[in-house]
Amino acid sequence: MTRYLVSFNDGAMDHIKDDEWEDLATSSKAVVREAWEAGVWVYGGGLQRQRASVVGTDGLVTDGPYPETKEVIGGFSVIEVDTREEALAWAARIAAGCRCAQEVRELMPDPEHDKMIGLTDRHR
Repeated sequence: MTRYLVSFNDGAMDHIKDDEWEDLATSSKAVVREAWEAGVWVYGGGLQRQRASVVGTDGLVTDGPYPETKEVIGGFSVIEVDTREEALAWAARIAAGCRCAQEVRELMPDPEHDKMIGLTDRHR
């Protein structure tokens, strides 16, 4: 099985009206519940808007993302499925639930890390 990062950019939900957030929360949580029940959900969450710090290799902390960054992640889901087509299908469901487009990227496998944290074959 392969893990995929399904994400949307900060600002992708700016079109949502104040009175729509409760319905959006319901629909997005329903998709997460479906993914959990299907056994494909690994983890996900939203990120505080533009609240990032960059920590350099020397330990120097700079507030904010890299200056040249035009877009930052606003929220993400990690799913684990057999094929890219399945990942894209789940991303479509997440997009509908969140009411914004989603970007899909395959995560690189790291069997040594999985072994270290005790993940089973089902999680690889």
